[in-house]
Amino acid sequence: MKAVFVCSLIHRGLLGGGLLVEDSSITYKTGKVSVGSAYHNLRLEMVEINDVTWKWFIFPVATIEMNNGKQYRFLIFNKWRFTRVYEACKAQLA
Repeated sequence: MKAVFVCSLIHRGLLGGGLLVEDSSITYKTGKVSVGSAYHNLRLEMVEINDVTWKWFIFPVATIEMNNGKQYRFLIFNKWRFTRVYEACKAQLA
């Protein structure tokens, strides 16, 4: 399964970009020049994701917590669809 979402990475402000959700990973991509190189093509492997939690700040904000303790926050504009695709991809890995 493959799906693309409009999002913003919340890291020293809002950094617009896109999330590509695939069977084995979630990849954040942006073309912003002001973003550090580590965030231009940020790949989060599904097997390394510990949990995804949600909060609501005008828009839905997802916090992706990795097994190593790192957390990445994303403002994702279609929470329902993202959750459905993410859970389907995680189920395939189980």
